[in-house]
Amino acid sequence: MAIKRNASETRLVARPSRYSTSVTLYEATDNKTSVESHDEDPPRRSKRVKRTIQTFEETQETTESSSLSSSTESEATQTPKKSRAKKAVPERSSSPKKNKPLRMVLDEPHPAPPRWKEAYDAIREMRKKYIAPVDTMGCDKAQHNEMDPKAQRLSTLVSLMLSSQTKDEVTDAAVKKLREALGGTYTVEGLIQADDETISEAISKVGFWRRKTQYIKQAAVRLRDDFDSDVPKTVDELCSLPGVGPKMAFLCLQRAWNINDGIGVDVHVHRITNRLRWHKPPTKTPEETRLNLQSWLPKELHPEINHLLVGFGQTICLPVGPRCDECTLSTSGLCPSAQNVKNSKSRKLLQVRKEIIVEEVESAAV
Repeated sequence: MAIKRNASETRLVARPSRYSTSVTLYEATDNKTSVESHDEDPPRRSKRVKRTIQTFEETQETTESSSLSSSTESEATQTPKKSRAKKAVPERSSSPKKNKPLRMVLDEPHPAPPRWKEAYDAIREMRKKYIAPVDTMGCDKAQHNEMDPKAQRLSTLVSLMLSSQTKDEVTDAAVKKLREALGGTYTVEGLIQADDETISEAISKVGFWRRKTQYIKQAAVRLRDDFDSDVPKTVDELCSLPGVGPKMAFLCLQRAWNINDGIGVDVHVHRITNRLRWHKPPTKTPEETRLNLQSWLPKELHPEINHLLVGFGQTICLPVGPRCDECTLSTSGLCPSAQNVKNSKSRKLLQVRKEIIVEEVESAAV
């Protein structure tokens, strides 16, 4: 049987907490208990609670003292902090990070592949039959509309910076559009003064155009501050510019300064030389391909091999569906990767592709 509790027998007594003035404690007491019982000391705390409270108080004191000392130091050093903030946005370009010098030779030269000269000459003959996009819209064509030598070199550099992950047709159109946006000629000051929106709108069709906009702006500041508003004449200096890699650097030296310092290896050169088995073992990166080729290919051929193989890769040795039936390397046994194209439908598709490429090149040339 439930026992009813008389409400008059108990009541709640309020008292402030001894550890925080903002906390009020309520205790249930019997009427028989003295009213003054809340004035008595609270129950005895354990040693663990005492140690915890003591540690908390010591921590609070330490935090308050450290905050006071830090605020005092901040007032004493207010001026140096302001000066450091100004240096965060320099008027001049920030010093580039020191890159390691580009490797130029192998410890042990790669042997020249057998019959490479026959294959090279055969590719050269085949290239005479086709006009590839690189022939009319390559990076060396960017300077043809410039009169000043500095502008010619700068336009070549900008064209190479835009060409990454982009077809020659798109790059060529972007170079022309950006020239118009800059007032009809390429200058370092023009690139610096142009806002990001102007450059981005002109190059919006190329791959990674947002990133390349920043690279072009940053490179222009570096050219002004460190290279007398001109394109550098060494590979390491060119590679120190944002957005410029070894391939661009070697091609820029060859096209802008007529300096033959190495081979510009892109995806076409990397793919085709591996298809020809010129590398043993096969190379995995364009840099490995470059070092191998430079170790045995005669130096007088270094400036032309990129243009030769890029055009060959754009017209015959395509990345997908290479036109092996029209390649003399396959019939002469000079290409170990040659494929047999027996299907008539495949032949028709290849012929259509050929006609499309010719029409695009001719319309672009006009």
